[in-house]
Amino acid sequence: MNRTPSYERDPSLRTLDTRVLRAWVEDGQSWAVLEDTVLYPEGGGQPCDRGTANGIEVLEVRTHAGEIRHRLAAPLAEGPVALVLDWARRFDHMQQHTGQHLLTALAQDRFGWATTAFHLGEEVCDVELAVPTLTPGDRARLEEAIAQEIRAARPIRARRVDAEGYARETVRSRGLPEGHVGDIRLVEIEGVDLNTCGGTHLQHTGELEALALLGTEALRGGLRLFFVAGGRVRRRLGIHEARTAALRGLLGAPDAELVAVLQGKLDQALGADKRLRRTEEELADALAGGLAAAPGLLVEAHLGERDMAFLQRLARLILAAAPAKAVFLTAETAGQGIFLLSAGPDTAIDIPALGRGVAEALGAKGGGSGRTFQGKAPDLAGRSRALALLPQA
Repeated sequence: MNRTPSYERDPSLRTLDTRVLRAWVEDGQSWAVLEDTVLYPEGGGQPCDRGTANGIEVLEVRTHAGEIRHRLAAPLAEGPVALVLDWARRFDHMQQHTGQHLLTALAQDRFGWATTAFHLGEEVCDVELAVPTLTPGDRARLEEAIAQEIRAARPIRARRVDAEGYARETVRSRGLPEGHVGDIRLVEIEGVDLNTCGGTHLQHTGELEALALLGTEALRGGLRLFFVAGGRVRRRLGIHEARTAALRGLLGAPDAELVAVLQGKLDQALGADKRLRRTEEELADALAGGLAAAPGLLVEAHLGERDMAFLQRLARLILAAAPAKAVFLTAETAGQGIFLLSAGPDTAIDIPALGRGVAEALGAKGGGSGRTFQGKAPDLAGRSRALALLPQA
């Protein structure tokens, strides 16, 4: 492909009749090089396009050794081919990528926040800014500046210049790739930005529809600023509205009171959990004395619906009162069995060896060292077999 590809000449083009120049299979993957293409190859932070070629799904498009290669779901014969672009995916990528250019330009020129990286994700995009922090007020001012330029519907144009022309331009760029030769593609948002870029972009900023800043996270002395643009804003709002409606139904409160009502319920649940834990501890204390006084070397009990923390506390209390005994405790939690095997300091029982046998009898996974071995099992059907492995007196 010696001439400028169609995706660059006309980013709005959705279909193309062209020819397959070369097709081959490599490592079980079908590839083809075409005379021309409307499918953008991955690069510059923008994912590749998808689409079909003679009805065959195009899974990947990438540049290799100066040619654009298409990976297909099935082999494609050499000769005429009809390409159909997945326009929804392309337009989404153009909105996100153009949104990044606008965000980066305004963050730098209006606020002095330089962009050091850009990531176009499937749901959320982000730029990395060389600034330690942004307040909610900072984000609001940047978002409003972006909204003003979207309303202005500023034209967006792409052009190529040679090295001399490039040197005469005032271009926002982190530098050309090492070893670059040939002309240089510039993307301009009229009156706002001139940038080196090989990606596809909108015709004017009005096509962005909207851009929302979502939040930040600290990153290597700077921060990552998350955003969505265009149709993603509407989709995200729809998801949030559906979630909020569900919360209104569950909590029986209007939007403005949802957080307060939910916090109140969480506080109640936390208080109930603390009371339950105290009750569990009191129950373990009450059980421990009776179990420790039972005759024989081994104390064994099945405790019903209890968690591992309860078994551990009960074992500690029993062995503190009867250090010459061993303990085998089981319970059920979250639909599966749990077990704990432990021995006091005055016994010579090899707990790790016995624990492995108990785990095998229960079909369980577990581990331990020293005086305690514990684990989880799908069920406790093998409990009697496990118990038969343990010394009783």
